[in-house]
Amino acid sequence: MTPRLTMPSASSSRPAGAPAVTPMAFVLAIMLAYERRGISPAGALAQAQIAPSALLDAASRITAWQMERISDAAMQELDDEALGWFSRRLPWGSYGMLARASISAPSLGVALKRWCRHHGLIAGDITLKLELEGDTAKLSITEHRDLGALREFCLVSVLRNIHGLACWLIDSRIPLLGTQFPFTAPPHCDVYGILFPGPIAFAASLTTLRFDTRYLALPLRRDERALQQMLQRALPLTVLQYRRDRLLVQRVRHALAAHPAQTHSADALAALLHVSPRTLHRQLKEEGASLQSLKDDVRRACSLDLLLRTGRPIKQVAEAAGFQNEKSFIRAFRGWTGQSPAEFRRLGQPLA
Repeated sequence: MTPRLTMPSASSSRPAGAPAVTPMAFVLAIMLAYERRGISPAGALAQAQIAPSALLDAASRITAWQMERISDAAMQELDDEALGWFSRRLPWGSYGMLARASISAPSLGVALKRWCRHHGLIAGDITLKLELEGDTAKLSITEHRDLGALREFCLVSVLRNIHGLACWLIDSRIPLLGTQFPFTAPPHCDVYGILFPGPIAFAASLTTLRFDTRYLALPLRRDERALQQMLQRALPLTVLQYRRDRLLVQRVRHALAAHPAQTHSADALAALLHVSPRTLHRQLKEEGASLQSLKDDVRRACSLDLLLRTGRPIKQVAEAAGFQNEKSFIRAFRGWTGQSPAEFRRLGQPLA
């Protein structure tokens, strides 16, 4: 088993109308692995319904189903879940072994540290490392040899795999704060926004992926039985299947408090969180919350604190709390407390 780049399909026939977004460059990388082993890829191409002539057009795309099929076939025919990336093959079941070593961890942070450490035992060509930088967790890949023509496919796959594994372990989306790659932007760079939603940078010093460190404290929601089912079905571990973000309410609260001037509208807040406004509202509803209630809670707490602990003018308190004008702030404050901000400050009410 290995986590892969695409969504699963139970059907043996190609789904009609599926969008072709996966770059042919990834297929060509698999073809190179076949060439190096002296094995014909004809069977794998046939299973994926990819015409050999299509390989001549490097700018063409295939569907997620096709990428799934050719990856499955290649991993088994080559007996290499790394598809030729490393100096030694990773026999079928290698990544399943790493998953078993991580599944008993008490938290996501411990599970990812185990995965990184154990990955180095089976593939010394790269090192995976998990670091904390303030409120940001950083997963990085250090290369110890020239990965050559398979470099892009390797780095993209390994990073995608560990992100997918993390999401699967806690049964939640883990939004990305940023992803960086050490190579220049490829012609198919538009697909990176699908594989790694969030800010993307190329020509960086190191391959890195960043996300909110609070996800590391979440407990794992998968057990040995779930792992066994996943391994038997060889599911690709993508984040696309996770509608829920278990920290979304906390992330919204943090964004509202940290960026009051940039979160007046749902569109602005959604852009800051790298989700669509529709997704933002839907996921908050699934969590039993609403954007307006969260705004009210954060603004109320901020304004109460500033009114009692500082001597700032009411207008400045309104701006700091995220209101666009003093009038709307006073109206909202009366609704919360039954008093105007000036009356509340003068009476020195305790924080509620």
